[in-house]
Amino acid sequence: MEMTLQRLGLENYAKLARGLIMPFGILVLVAMMVLPLPVLLLDTFFVTNILVSLLVLMVAINIQRPLEFSSFPSLILIATVLRLGLNVASTRIVLSEGHNGPDAAGKVIEAFGEFVISGNYAVGLFIFLILIIINLVVVTRGAGRVSEVSARFTLDAMPGKQMAIDADLNAGVLTNEEAKERREEIAEEADFYGAMDGASKFVKGDAIASILILVINVVGGLIIGLAQHDLPVGVAAETYVLLSVGDGLVAQIPSLLLAISTAIIVTRVSSKHDMAENIGSQISLSRAWIPVSGVLLLIGFVPGMPNIMFLAAALIAGGAGYWSFMRERKNAEDAMPTGGDSEEEISRPDQIELDEIADNAPISIQLGYGLIKLVSEDGDGALTSRVTGIRRQVSRALGFVIPPVRIRDDLTLDGNSYRIRVGATIVGEDKIYADRRLAIAGDESRVKLEGIEVKDPSFGMDAVWISQQSVAEAEAQGYVVVNPESVMATHLSQVLHKYASQLIGQDDVQGLLDNLGQTAPHLVESVVPKLVPLHSLTAVLRILLEEGVPISDLRTILEDLPPLTARNLGAVDTAEALRPRLAPLLIQQIAPLNQPLPVMTLDSELEHMLITMVRQSGEEGLILDNALAEQLLRKISETSETVSARGDQVVMVVSPAIRRQFAQLVRQHIEDLHVLAFTELPDSRKIEVVATISGEAG
Repeated sequence: MEMTLQRLGLENYAKLARGLIMPFGILVLVAMMVLPLPVLLLDTFFVTNILVSLLVLMVAINIQRPLEFSSFPSLILIATVLRLGLNVASTRIVLSEGHNGPDAAGKVIEAFGEFVISGNYAVGLFIFLILIIINLVVVTRGAGRVSEVSARFTLDAMPGKQMAIDADLNAGVLTNEEAKERREEIAEEADFYGAMDGASKFVKGDAIASILILVINVVGGLIIGLAQHDLPVGVAAETYVLLSVGDGLVAQIPSLLLAISTAIIVTRVSSKHDMAENIGSQISLSRAWIPVSGVLLLIGFVPGMPNIMFLAAALIAGGAGYWSFMRERKNAEDAMPTGGDSEEEISRPDQIELDEIADNAPISIQLGYGLIKLVSEDGDGALTSRVTGIRRQVSRALGFVIPPVRIRDDLTLDGNSYRIRVGATIVGEDKIYADRRLAIAGDESRVKLEGIEVKDPSFGMDAVWISQQSVAEAEAQGYVVVNPESVMATHLSQVLHKYASQLIGQDDVQGLLDNLGQTAPHLVESVVPKLVPLHSLTAVLRILLEEGVPISDLRTILEDLPPLTARNLGAVDTAEALRPRLAPLLIQQIAPLNQPLPVMTLDSELEHMLITMVRQSGEEGLILDNALAEQLLRKISETSETVSARGDQVVMVVSPAIRRQFAQLVRQHIEDLHVLAFTELPDSRKIEVVATISGEAG
């Protein structure tokens, strides 16, 4: 207990210290521009400036997504202000103390002035100009252009991303919390690229300021040396130009490193923490600190350099790298699952287990080896959360709990293939690409994208698997871009609706009865199993689910069963008799209550002819001439596609005498079309007759 309190106390002190570092640092930067600095402190700040620039570069190289370094624009601003403050402080020392010799402005400036350019100020001027050209003309200009384009594409793609999130939310692929997080991420991405567009201007302005500061130092130094200290022209030129060039180089090299970091970030936003904690948590990478320590260690052994300062900085960076490495290893050990392969399995490699050949899972997804990352810890288990969301959404829609989905790998599949099984039967399979995104063409998508052209596995729409770099362009062109796990989850949702009747068993029905028994115990006891056996009720519910009718209103079903049992109806006729009370549950999922329900009807002559044919054929069902059947199905399909194009779903309304037989005929060719009897339409619902199907050609 005492150790826990001590640990909490240390964490609070550490958090308080991190919170004070940033305000104190800003005050130091302001003081540097106003107050004269001792030479030793100026050298310390120059070494710190190089350390920060190297660290930012290493972090920029090691991150995988720009949003992982969302504090980068703020860090660029701080580093730029630090460098400008050093320029002001060094200029003050160069102009006021430069006449005392090349060591008047500190060891770092002297080292860069003598060692780097060998004491030749003409060479130093050319090197400085070359660095300015590389920084200003090449790196900074390119990074600024990329930042501008990225910000524009990100803002243009925001509506498409929001639509994709809304579509996933409506389809049950995302929960409300996940959709909220996705929207926040999109907003952070837009803020980040907007801030990066401005940060590139900081880097560009810093390069221009370096040129002006060099000119001021040279001209001001010559004037002061000649007018105030009566130095000879050659001595004054050599002294002040050497100091000015050394000062410019020691500031320009970190500026170039930050410009390269900016270019790396924008070619590959904000956190809920404060800036100090945000930056501190993001730069604590052992892969960044250790190379920084090595570079500083090498510089510390170079003759003429302030070795003690660089070696001390290398030691500090190495300590930070070691601390980061130990923390990363501890986090990795905490995240590792406990346990492992049992000794029995290792000692008996020739043993074949029954679960290897018999899979009793009601629903299973088999993945190729290339898709394993979608459910692994490294992939954040994205597919698992999507599947859970789909199960929850389908369970609410149909009225019973969808069984768990077993996800396992199958090395016999192609690397990018997956397979969906209900029991032992394969009911769906396709290919997805874990490192790509599926761009589905919309009404405004006219530009063809480069990628793998396919058909969407759920709806058969034209789509393209595109690379990660093409996502912003696709969304800007009106494509709906979907993650691979969302593609598979949507396909699974479609399969669960289609095969729901095979997923419910007697145990599931008994669970529904037990749940209803908590609020209506007498109703359950009086019907099941006294009037209706459990297996008979299960058969009726399966028939209802086969045509997409929800069974969530189990109370109504049990209340309507007693009079039907007296008529000795079979399971099919019982389900048909229950439909008028349950159909509103299906209709409210097709069209909102405040909107009319789009319906198709049959021409009166055609409907009377079909009724006569059903009566004559009896139990054989509806038998149509091939030409007539093809013509009817073609007209129904065309009307359904037309209504779907405007964002609605149409239903077919026929006479109760032929509803079941006509539904069987249509369902064989058009799976997602619901066929209702006109007696199943609620009196309170408005309907919109979008088409009347006739048996005449054309």
